[in-house]
Amino acid sequence: MSGASGRTVRDILVTGVTGFTGGALALELARQGHRVRGLVRSREGIDQLLEAGVEPRDGDIRDADAVARAAEGVERIYHIAAVFRSAGHPDSYYEDVNTGGIANVIEAARRHGVERVVHCSTMGVHGHLSEVPGDETSPFNPGDIYQETKLAGERIAAAAFQNDVCGAIVRPMGIYGPGDLRFLKLFRAIRRGRFVMVGSGETLYHFAYIDDLVEGFILAGEHPEAPGGTYLIGGDEFITLNELTRLIAEAVGARPPRWRVPVWPVMAAGALCEAACRPLGLEPPLHRRRVAFFTKDRAFSNAKAKRELGFQPRVDMREGIRRTARWYFDQGLLEGEPPSALRDSVTDD
Repeated sequence: MSGASGRTVRDILVTGVTGFTGGALALELARQGHRVRGLVRSREGIDQLLEAGVEPRDGDIRDADAVARAAEGVERIYHIAAVFRSAGHPDSYYEDVNTGGIANVIEAARRHGVERVVHCSTMGVHGHLSEVPGDETSPFNPGDIYQETKLAGERIAAAAFQNDVCGAIVRPMGIYGPGDLRFLKLFRAIRRGRFVMVGSGETLYHFAYIDDLVEGFILAGEHPEAPGGTYLIGGDEFITLNELTRLIAEAVGARPPRWRVPVWPVMAAGALCEAACRPLGLEPPLHRRRVAFFTKDRAFSNAKAKRELGFQPRVDMREGIRRTARWYFDQGLLEGEPPSALRDSVTDD
């Protein structure tokens, strides 16, 4: 069936629709005219999805029967649901969600003959890179339980995609953009003049602006060359943390950060915080995974996605950071008024 635009209208299931990435993907698919279902554990905070026509299907990604019910009759599954990082969860929870979740999706796809599955992994499966830029063939080097369970889940997906299920794997870079709260603390600290760089600041990081990432997912779900493939999706540029903080400072109207501290005392403090908070089920104010942001190079080539899928990121880092900062100001998440340069320079697609 084709819509008014001539695009084939599909029945699609998106997991993780209450999260930043899954929600953005579901909204874009609905905007394109597809019939979209979203697997949800709770209907709280899904008004925007409902208004866009996304149909909620109640269920937990850990429940194989619930996933199978949600997948009945769909042609595509975009599996985005994951637990990211929180010290309040035991390792078994990461295993159940990040590894068991994709196993349930694969089994549902088999049962119902789903035409294609797109599995969301992470660039984090590569961990710290000894040579940059990395690519899809770079060695695996997961550094924490999140990355370990995402890699285990990716291997389940890859085995199925090489055997009896049609699908592709997407490894996003660091996801950001309007609607994201993950990097809000960084923007706030720089805005308030309280950011302290840990280490030299020359560590490399690679970002994926949300609109570009959503386009990458859709290409992985539709392009004839995608099945069986794995694709790193992100912008054309990777930057040092020093460059990143300067761009954020410019966007929020603050001075570029000048303070820095050595890595080792901060890492030691993170380990102590984790040890003290974990038995109490508390989120520590500092933990080693946050320190790793300042120490591990993560910079990749997106050439394979460009070559095979026609992927083309459209939002560069400066513009993406400005759009994100403007959204934070508009939502009252950053104090005060945005600088005049930000109001005048931000553009929309």
